[in-house]
Amino acid sequence: MKTSISNHIATVTFSHPDRANALGEADWDAMGDTFRELDENDDVHVVILAGEGKHFCAGMDLAVLGSLQARAIGTKEEMIAQLETFILRIQASITAIEQCRKPVLAAIHGGCIGGGVDIVSACDMRYCSEDAYFTVKEVDFGIVADIGTLQRLPYILQPGLVSELAFTGRKMFAPEALRSGLVNQSFSNRETLLAGVTEIAASIASKPPRVIAGIKHNLLYQREHSTADSLKYVADYSANLLLG
Repeated sequence: MKTSISNHIATVTFSHPDRANALGEADWDAMGDTFRELDENDDVHVVILAGEGKHFCAGMDLAVLGSLQARAIGTKEEMIAQLETFILRIQASITAIEQCRKPVLAAIHGGCIGGGVDIVSACDMRYCSEDAYFTVKEVDFGIVADIGTLQRLPYILQPGLVSELAFTGRKMFAPEALRSGLVNQSFSNRETLLAGVTEIAASIASKPPRVIAGIKHNLLYQREHSTADSLKYVADYSANLLLG
């Protein structure tokens, strides 16, 4: 995973194109650490998340799943606890994207598979190239998607569509992703995608950072609270911001 910062824009890039940017355990940990560090970096106002090679991200490296089974020892209850600890650890790395106070723009090309969908579901905005596709692939491996897709995607897509994607594991290609609202915009190829997303990021980076952070914070707050509670909360938040 690579990170570069220029003009208040951080670009985080999955950098294992030889394995379609599938993520091993260390990669998941590094992703969480990266977004926590960017959250604390005052020079960063906005983040772009992209991938090298032919695909954005193939999700969990299958070697990790194999090693998990081999490492699980003890009673059934103990093995369940070990697996749950691992799942929660991966969830925390994805949640670090959501909790980063800087807006995160996903620039998706090629395959966004399994855990890749979990990751982009935690981003604030998604953009793709015309060759992009999305698949909630876990069902084909006998796994319930357990690191964020089922919890976040229903806030982005119509719930029945989320159910269909999760139950079937089918591919959603770029035109459907754009039509359904999964992505904001589709670009002709990876190069124009990155250029377009960088232009949008630059526009966000030019705005007052505290206001941008406040917008993201309140958008996330309203997702878990009633309209009435959210209105009261934003009134207090805005008053403090104006006098801060």
